[in-house]
Amino acid sequence: MTGLTTALARFASAPPFAGVPEDVMPVVRNGFVDTCATLLAGRDEPVVRVLLQHLAGRLSADGEASVLLQGRRAGSVEAALINGTAAHALDYDDVALNGHPSTVLVPALLAEGEALHAPGAAVLRAYLVGYEVWAELIGRDPDPHHLKGWHPTAVFGTVGAAAAVACLRGLDETRARHAIAIAASMAGGLSANFGSMTKPLHAGRAASAGVEAVRLALLGMTGAPDAIEHHAGLLQALSPKGRVDRTRPAEGLGIDLRIRDAGLNIKKYPVCYAVHRVIDGVLDLARREHLRAEQVESVLALVGTTQAAMLRNHAPCTGLEAKFSLEFAAASALVAGEVGLTQLTDAFVQRPDVQETMAKVRAETVDTVCPIEPFLALTDRVTLRLRDGRTLDTGDIRFARGSARLPLSGSDLRVKFLDCASVGSEPDAEALLARLGSLQELDDVTRLIRAHR
Repeated sequence: MTGLTTALARFASAPPFAGVPEDVMPVVRNGFVDTCATLLAGRDEPVVRVLLQHLAGRLSADGEASVLLQGRRAGSVEAALINGTAAHALDYDDVALNGHPSTVLVPALLAEGEALHAPGAAVLRAYLVGYEVWAELIGRDPDPHHLKGWHPTAVFGTVGAAAAVACLRGLDETRARHAIAIAASMAGGLSANFGSMTKPLHAGRAASAGVEAVRLALLGMTGAPDAIEHHAGLLQALSPKGRVDRTRPAEGLGIDLRIRDAGLNIKKYPVCYAVHRVIDGVLDLARREHLRAEQVESVLALVGTTQAAMLRNHAPCTGLEAKFSLEFAAASALVAGEVGLTQLTDAFVQRPDVQETMAKVRAETVDTVCPIEPFLALTDRVTLRLRDGRTLDTGDIRFARGSARLPLSGSDLRVKFLDCASVGSEPDAEALLARLGSLQELDDVTRLIRAHR
């Protein structure tokens, strides 16, 4: 039986599809559109400014790849690091596979795509390879990675990015296996750092490490042929209870595409996805009843155990902390009637009416599990108790707006892109959006950025 590391490498070096299947293309393309949107919105965030200062000596006009979709350039590794961090800085990027696949895969592939002058179709195909590798690995452990302290984006994103870049660069099976093994030793990121600048760094590091692992393999660096499935390998190391499946064959990779089932969940709100259903529920009740925050006596949200652990900040004081606060999400929905970029500021979070409303919110947990996104409960539920004695109940909320099962419309996606572009002061957003929409037709992905620079 072929080992798992070898099976992943074989798939990356020779995927069983010449291009992205027609039915999957809109999903993959939306991953690129949405990631570029959130990158634009995040490119002036403090964590990005820190990285730009840290890497100032490595930025140059003749670098391999674009930095922040602007005129600045850097080496592919550095560009992937900065761009991946920016795309995740606002926690507004897409969600699937218990993490954020596009915020890792897209920056890695655009950076290497520019370095290679690769066609858009090849970049899109490589994205699908990275997504499927990530899906293959994340589904082997029944125990939630977030509760064990691991951020799947940082862990499986690194390996997925290495597989995607190996595919884009046309590595043979042996070198692809080395790249994946190297990436396995570069993977890591702690969920304890949620709500800090380090969380978006996880995505940037995963993207850049994937690129770096491939480049090291091309130079002759080796890794263990069973680095993923060995009893002291990646999967076992991530599973203290040892319940991970290290032996199931992976020969069907790329045949029954997991992206068809899991898809991508495009975020409607720039906060942790674990609270999106709660936001939908509070907004629906508030709008239906024309409620003001002062009319609400208490808010009870029923969510899953992993969700509650991720939403760790119960009394946030900053916009960054508020991204991982159920209390803030419900309060913002009641006070402002929305949860958007405008509300994710220190000033808004610290407003007395917001802080007062947060104190009315509490969460309880349920032990159900969503079969599509296991970090979620099967359903969430919100109950509002009003000062006039009435109780309002959302009932069970199965899917958040923007999920793969309840997708945003094309016009909604366009509005999000242009809104993000305005935050990022992007002067040519319409043209960039049009090029992203026809990415598969570009003969060179450098045209994506340089067309208007």
